[in-house]
Amino acid sequence: MSDFSPCLDCGACCSTFRVSFYWGESDSAPGGLVPDRLIEQVTPYLSCMQGTNQPQPRCVALMGEVGSGVRCSIYANRSSTCREFPYHGENGLDSPDCQRARALHGLPPLPSNPRGPGQEPPVAA
Repeated sequence: MSDFSPCLDCGACCSTFRVSFYWGESDSAPGGLVPDRLIEQVTPYLSCMQGTNQPQPRCVALMGEVGSGVRCSIYANRSSTCREFPYHGENGLDSPDCQRARALHGLPPLPSNPRGPGQEPPVAA
């Protein structure tokens, strides 16, 4: 299995969805990792990444231009929501949410993996 992630050249999900998570994931809580300075409170129990609770969301931790060479500035300390969000092709599975986010940003769809889960996706020509 390769370490390829289309996320390194995309960032559409980080500029489409609200990134919500349990407030206890912030670094001000015992065992929390997400930098408190980069989150906002949504409810007494729910936080989100700054910038993602907007009509045109963009996570404050996203660096670079959507569609060309992006990275997460807090990747090692990202929330469970980000850790659990499947990118298109991860484990050989398609991600409709990933594809929808790409389309909203004018990016072409990623190829489906006809080989099935656990198989390398086909190489784009």
